[in-house]
Amino acid sequence: MQRINKLALAVITTFGAVAAAQAADIKLGVAEALSGGAAQYGASIRNGFQLAAEEINAAGGVNGDKIALVIEDEQGKKEEAINVFKKLIFQDKVLMVFGPTLSNSAQAADPIAQAAKTVAFGTSNTADGITSIGNYVFRNSVTEADVLPATIETVRKKTGMKNVAVLYGNDDVFTKSGYDNFKKALEDQKVPVTTTETFAKGDVDFKAQLTKIKGTNPDAIVLSALLAEGAPIMVQARQLGLNVPVIGGNGMNSVKIFDLAPGGASNNLWIGSPWSIENQTPENTKFIAAYKAKFGAAPDQFAAQSYDALYIVTQGLKKVKLSGDLPKDRTALRDALPDVKWTGATGAFEFRQAKDRAGKPAGYDAQQAPIVSVTKDGKYVIEK
Repeated sequence: MQRINKLALAVITTFGAVAAAQAADIKLGVAEALSGGAAQYGASIRNGFQLAAEEINAAGGVNGDKIALVIEDEQGKKEEAINVFKKLIFQDKVLMVFGPTLSNSAQAADPIAQAAKTVAFGTSNTADGITSIGNYVFRNSVTEADVLPATIETVRKKTGMKNVAVLYGNDDVFTKSGYDNFKKALEDQKVPVTTTETFAKGDVDFKAQLTKIKGTNPDAIVLSALLAEGAPIMVQARQLGLNVPVIGGNGMNSVKIFDLAPGGASNNLWIGSPWSIENQTPENTKFIAAYKAKFGAAPDQFAAQSYDALYIVTQGLKKVKLSGDLPKDRTALRDALPDVKWTGATGAFEFRQAKDRAGKPAGYDAQQAPIVSVTKDGKYVIEK
């Protein structure tokens, strides 16, 4: 009988220790597209978070507490993003939520977090208007409005481009916002547009649009697309003899383009981003080496941004004394984040406050300078 009591006591003691450890965990929600058409982004984003969490926890965590990621698949769908946000915020009771992957989904789900006074932190949302949702909405993904003008200007200087044809997805918040920002940048820089063509998500044959584009003899193609459509567009353009530069937005900035558009079809793609795999800063070199060691593949922009995002939030958390009162802790984190400055894989970072539609202060955007790169033979080459 005494032996059984000792065993029971040991079990209870062990369980108590585990419970205590779990109580000290800082639960952070991660809502990403791990299946569906946007999974190539979501998987990279998840990897970036997991790598950063392992590093932060191995270094002692946050003020002695460990980060625990609660990861959910929002499938790249607006309805599922809403459901996942509700689960993470109200059921799992996470301190904050990262994600979702696509701007479409962020427009739908971020208001849930704003209403619950819980930080929603986007690492891949670059469409206009995301942070105007409210003061609990943050992102470290640089907006298309900030990046695209610099990309176009660089292509003009490097190639002598005089005019462009435009091709964009007209049924997605991100690609439509990209088109709007491309259009404004082209107008501001007085670059004539030879023709404007559109496509929809799920399209696989773009030869009709590309044939019309070829007939206008453009110096370059401006393309606002996600990889699922953007990669086959590049393949089919090259098949039609359209070997002009392709100026892409955030959705085209991934090493996966070399697999999806092989055999040189990915050459001459121009991208602007605060991150480049060829950027040889100490922070980026360390990140790339750690990512390759853990996942056996090269990282992309989306992994780099999620990796940095967790470190940014960690800096905010270090300024917060968590009380166990979840509403207070959520607001305390929100109050600490705007002043965070961090230099990571994507370079020097700080926030700038956005405005809502009425012109009043709202959420927080990334303040970072873009790097413009061009693809050459399976590599991104930085253009100075």
